[in-house]
Amino acid sequence: MKRILFIITTTALLCGFAVISSFAADDTGKADAAKEVRQLIRKVDAKLQQGKATEGDLTVELKEFDTLITKLKTTAPEAAAEAAFMKAMIYVQVLGNEEKGAELMRAVKNDFPTSNFETKAGDILASIDRQAAAKKVQENIKIGSKFPDFSEKDIDGKPFSVSNYKGKVVLVDFWATWCGPCRVELPNVIETYEKYHAKGFEVMGISLDEDKDALLKYIKSKKMPWQQYFDGKGWENKLSQQFGVTGIPATFLLDGEGKVIAKDIRGDELGKQVAQALAKK
Repeated sequence: MKRILFIITTTALLCGFAVISSFAADDTGKADAAKEVRQLIRKVDAKLQQGKATEGDLTVELKEFDTLITKLKTTAPEAAAEAAFMKAMIYVQVLGNEEKGAELMRAVKNDFPTSNFETKAGDILASIDRQAAAKKVQENIKIGSKFPDFSEKDIDGKPFSVSNYKGKVVLVDFWATWCGPCRVELPNVIETYEKYHAKGFEVMGISLDEDKDALLKYIKSKKMPWQQYFDGKGWENKLSQQFGVTGIPATFLLDGEGKVIAKDIRGDELGKQVAQALAKK
């Protein structure tokens, strides 16, 4: 399950972000301004539902956002702020242009410092920064490179670090009980563990769960015998932050020297890679 800054479906532009701002029902000018913004958002939404999701497809609507922002900036600044915020979100989420989206979010903060959207823009900018930092970390964990070690305690209070498994082939597995793809992949991890554990294969689970009791119950029900790290912080999990994990399942397969053999392998490929690594020991 991949984590993204905010989740936008084609209809979320209308039923999520578009309803953030509110205006007094008896303030006709502000209500009309809000209505104009919503109508434009509906136009964008209609195109997205037709599969028209490129900058070229949305050229007319993006220009209309600019026109609305200029028109409403003085008379209805909250509506103008919403229009500016929504345009920025289109770049971030729909067009995948985070650089341009960040530029537009900064403009929202600068141009509408007293609006409801100033804080929201700041949250998006912080999230973009976290994503960029995570990407840098991930880029540094390359195939063939030494996997950075850590020294923590597992869910039972025992030492938890890669160096404890020196000479073993290790799967470092970031997962959670609530993650659908993680649950789908689990039987394959268990099968691989049972087949190769006696030959030197280990698994180190790093759970992004928040409910310890639910995690323990799940581990017991699925008969997962390997060590698990848990700090209850969900996506803010200490090790997931350290290794730039923004989507799960995220896995790193390490050889006996702690070097990365493969990343994010699933299905039959896991067993094949483990067998090959063990054969080289």
